[in-house]
Amino acid sequence: MDEYQLESLKEKAQLIYDRLLDYFGMPEIGEPDSPLETLICTILSQNTNDRNRDIAYEALIKRFPDWAAVRDANPEDVMDAIRPAGLANQKGPRIQQVLRQIAEERGNLSLDFLSEFSVEEAMSWLTSFKGVGPKTASIVLLFCLGMPVFPVDTHVYRVTGRLGIRPLNLTADQSHPFLASIFNPEIYMPGHLILIRLGREICHARKPNCENCPLIDICNYYQNINNS
Repeated sequence: MDEYQLESLKEKAQLIYDRLLDYFGMPEIGEPDSPLETLICTILSQNTNDRNRDIAYEALIKRFPDWAAVRDANPEDVMDAIRPAGLANQKGPRIQQVLRQIAEERGNLSLDFLSEFSVEEAMSWLTSFKGVGPKTASIVLLFCLGMPVFPVDTHVYRVTGRLGIRPLNLTADQSHPFLASIFNPEIYMPGHLILIRLGREICHARKPNCENCPLIDICNYYQNINNS
């Protein structure tokens, strides 16, 4: 992709953000949780919805007094606590293994030290854990530590492809650095959230509600289906 094409995509990305901001309003961004809490929450959120994730997380912290207790617990007890999030037999052992590795490597159960790392170092450290990919790592780094990364979940991946602001042949993992290159770093956080809202409320996977979308005149998907 040449410089002219990249600049064109940057302009389109900014236009998309501005229109969605007018349409939905500024997303609510609360106070950040600790990086470790967010890491556990994001593991729980894999392949489920926010409601089930939250139920599982609340059950986990209600059942165990601290993260050391979760780490050292009987695996069956952890799996039982997080069952509402689904895939408990995978997520429970994964969470315990992550906690063990953090304690072994750092001597305590905290990820605050990542703020001293470069983005590349922090991303590499987090993704060294089994079950922690670029999306999970990016959420921790952006929302807890304010690092300039652009998380790509299933909604962001779908809508950016349909809108035509990323090459369709990019994988989700490849899309993280690409979308970071076309969005202004100052809007990574609200931009990520507002694209998720577009995907959840309008640009559905199976049947997008194009007629209620503020972006149809600049959406590649809409133009293609109406000109074919």
